[in-house]
Amino acid sequence: MRLRVEFTTEPFDLEEAPAHALAAREVIQTAQLDALDVGPFGNTAEGDSERVLSAVAALLRDSLEAGATRVSVQVNVIGGDAP
Repeated sequence: MRLRVEFTTEPFDLEEAPAHALAAREVIQTAQLDALDVGPFGNTAEGDSERVLSAVAALLRDSLEAGATRVSVQVNVIGGDAP
């Protein structure tokens, strides 16, 4: 099954990316996912379910440890592989 994850971390800082945002992006960028889109107010990536779910667990842990006060995550099944 393929999944798409969309996430944001807070609090926002318009001057520079906070440590929690950088931690979450690092997880996603090294998770061997595709269709990666990193932006100031949201990030998306796609991949097989095991990689996406592992990456979501790591980004939650790492971004919260780096000072995030809120992490919003949405995961969607993409393609025709839904159970």
